[in-house]
Amino acid sequence: MPYNISSPLLFHLVTAANVIDEQVFMLQAEVVERMVSKAGGSEFSRLSVMMQARYDMELVLEVPPEAFDPQPKVNSAVVRMIPRKDFSLSAKQWLALEKVVAAAFSQRRKMLRTNLSAYSERLSLTEPELKARAQDISVDRYIEWAKTLAA
Repeated sequence: MPYNISSPLLFHLVTAANVIDEQVFMLQAEVVERMVSKAGGSEFSRLSVMMQARYDMELVLEVPPEAFDPQPKVNSAVVRMIPRKDFSLSAKQWLALEKVVAAAFSQRRKMLRTNLSAYSERLSLTEPELKARAQDISVDRYIEWAKTLAA
């Protein structure tokens, strides 16, 4: 996949997840690291949440620059994305997930108290959540919030 447009393409391909068995791509290694990163890690991002909400993700293979001729200036990796069997978000809930995740990650260094201030009352954020940063919240918790917002 063209590395310079991989994230927009991935977000677009989510719309086809219900009609495919799996998607396998070679991408820039740092993009794959973000896709498969777990909550609490520095690589955990908006891309992590949105991809993991829809897919079971697997880093299959790391590909060094030496594998190509000419050699690129970046490392590559292969990722396997299998649509989650337990995915049950409606279109309205998915849209709510996109909004809450975008807001949460809008300023990575800020606490959720700031980033989710527009939603905090409706989400009934706990004190630890208010003091947390976006990367500290699990994918499942973001899904819970999206369901609450969509209701």
